[in-house]
Amino acid sequence: MYGLARPFLFALDAERAHGVGLRALEAAYRSGTLRLLAPRPRPLPTRAFGLEFPNPVGLAAGLDKNGAHIDALLALGFGFVEIGTVTPRPQPGNPPPRMFRLPQHKAVINRLGFNNQGVDALVRNVQRARRKGGLLGINIGKNKGTPNASAAEDYLFCLERVYPLADYITVNISSPNTAGLRELQEEQALRQLVGTLRQAQEKLGAQHGKRVPMLVKVAPDLSDEDIDAVCRVLGDLSVDGVIATNTTVDRSVVHAHRHAGQAGGLSGAPLMAQSTLVLRRMRARLPDSIPLIGVGGITCGADAVAKVSAGATLIQLYTGLIYQGPSLVYDCVEAIRRRREQPSRGAVAPV
Repeated sequence: MYGLARPFLFALDAERAHGVGLRALEAAYRSGTLRLLAPRPRPLPTRAFGLEFPNPVGLAAGLDKNGAHIDALLALGFGFVEIGTVTPRPQPGNPPPRMFRLPQHKAVINRLGFNNQGVDALVRNVQRARRKGGLLGINIGKNKGTPNASAAEDYLFCLERVYPLADYITVNISSPNTAGLRELQEEQALRQLVGTLRQAQEKLGAQHGKRVPMLVKVAPDLSDEDIDAVCRVLGDLSVDGVIATNTTVDRSVVHAHRHAGQAGGLSGAPLMAQSTLVLRRMRARLPDSIPLIGVGGITCGADAVAKVSAGATLIQLYTGLIYQGPSLVYDCVEAIRRRREQPSRGAVAPV
């Protein structure tokens, strides 16, 4: 069914198609016809961060920034859905046009810039959601106008408000579309920020009587030395998990495309190789107690298996859905299921 809708969506501007697609998904969910889009995968329980996921395939942050479509997205068969990135105050993001498809490469370039309605609006949406069938992650960031020196205040503001509602929380310091944000991945800045958030996490856990895991999302453009430094910090601070990776600013794979010069983060198939290298290196350097979510470039079940083989416990999709449709969720779950039946083939090679 998605194959019939895709030509219409691809005839629209990429950002407009994004909105139309979400509204159509919501309508299908409310009318009970969502099951016609794709088969729902059978359960494949997966444990990570102290949580039990119905299956290891999730939706990456960015598709549903305000948490307005949680139930419809979970109904596609995801084991978990991550909403956001959300910031303390509403912000429009960067001026349009700010999303560009590269169909020959199964890729997208976006420079949305954390456009969202603010954390209070997201909280209201989450409170209304039924949240059946999967877990919910909430991805938090800082407002564009907040200097890095004050970034912790924005992250703390969001952390405190979403903590009671989230199954896990992701700290996004790796988007290329907020000026200076990636500087927070530098060793000293990272230690200070994540250390502050870890202290707040423990206090909130005592206050609410539950411990909500906190993950950190990293960029694919880090050097080997930077990856090693990030792993040192996150290991020392005992974060609950890491998401590898966000979008890339590298254009080497798509340099000949007419949109290659557009600023923003590149996602989709061209990201697969580099994001998986970062994932593999992080798995080799982080303690085994810190699970990884592999994201970036997954367009088929074999890609999902490659992430698991590189050390991911869970995987996430986004751009692949734009090109393959909701059936990609089922394909990835089933591919990972088959891989589990052959565990001897899953050793992670050293880096």
